[in-house]
This record gives sequence, C-alpha cells and structure tokens, in this order.
Amino acid sequence: MSEKLDRRKKYTRKVLKESFISLLAEKPIASITVKEICEIADINRSTFYTHYSDHYDLMEKIEEEIIEDLSEYLNSYSFTIDEESLQMTQKLLEYITRNQFMFQTLLSKNGDPTFEERLMEIAQSFMIKNWGSANQLDEQQSRYFSTFVVSGAINVIKDWIEGNMGKSPEEMAVMINHFANYGVSYLE
Repeated sequence: MSEKLDRRKKYTRKVLKESFISLLAEKPIASITVKEICEIADINRSTFYTHYSDHYDLMEKIEEEIIEDLSEYLNSYSFTIDEESLQMTQKLLEYITRNQFMFQTLLSKNGDPTFEERLMEIAQSFMIKNWGSANQLDEQQSRYFSTFVVSGAINVIKDWIEGNMGKSPEEMAVMINHFANYGVSYLE
C-alpha cells in the first residue's frame, strides 16, 4: 500500500513541476497562481498544498533537486585529470540535454536569478577544491580563475540551450574544456 502511495506522490509532484515549468516559460513567477498550476496539472488545490506551501516553494524544491543532483554528480569526479574533466563536462551537458526545457526556463528572464548564482557557487567551489591547489594558485587566484571559467561556461551553456543545442554534448564539452584550458589558442 505504501509503495502505491509513494508512486502516487511522485507522479503528483512530477505533474505539478511540469505544469509549473510550462507556465514559467510563458510568464514571470509573480504572475503565476497555484490555481493555474493545478488546472494544468488536473490536480485539486488541496493536493497541491499537501506537497508545497505555494508556487515559490515549488520552484525552490525544483531548484534544490537540480542543485543536489549536480552536486552529487560533480563530487563523483576528480577534476585534476583532463580526460575525467572532459567526461564530467559531457555528462553534465547530457543531464542538461535531458532536462532542456527545465534549464531553458529556469535560466531565462522568468527564472529565479539566484538559481544561476547557486549553480555558479557549486561549480566554483568544486573547481577551487579540485583544480586550484593542483595548479599552485593561491586562494584569491583560484577564486578569480574559477569565476572566470565558470561564468563563461554557464553563459556558453545558456547560449547553447537557447540555440536549440546545435552541437552535441560531446562537442560542447570539448569546446568548453578547450576554452577553459587553452583560451583563444583553441581557435587558432
């Protein structure tokens, strides 16, 4: 019986998330109502409130889930080895590809600006931990370098998503890693 309830809860949350993201793609969160989310999800409002306190809570839970997935994923790799760095970047891009609409929406003007900041913080701390000390950079240099690389990578990824992912995750991973490691000499 509890397995059936768990499946039902998962399904309800999934439908609510999808409905919310589809609305967020069209308009800012301040213009979205719980009533609209429930109508699209075909779920009554009392069910919504058993899972989330409001639509801002729903958005926060979606973002937390993504942040947790990415953190877990990043921490399963060691960034000091070039090949592993490339594989990690490719796997992250594959994750983004599988969730393209969600990332496209959350990183859009209607999304929460703190989401992008949280993504940057995770990537920067990971990079500092795994790359800075290996390359004998002091703390300040590591912070600046990671800011430079991560903000560039995030903006390249945003552009890639907006351009309907014209290149494969593998091609993008190679490009991003080359830009990060060799800068413009990659283009020569």
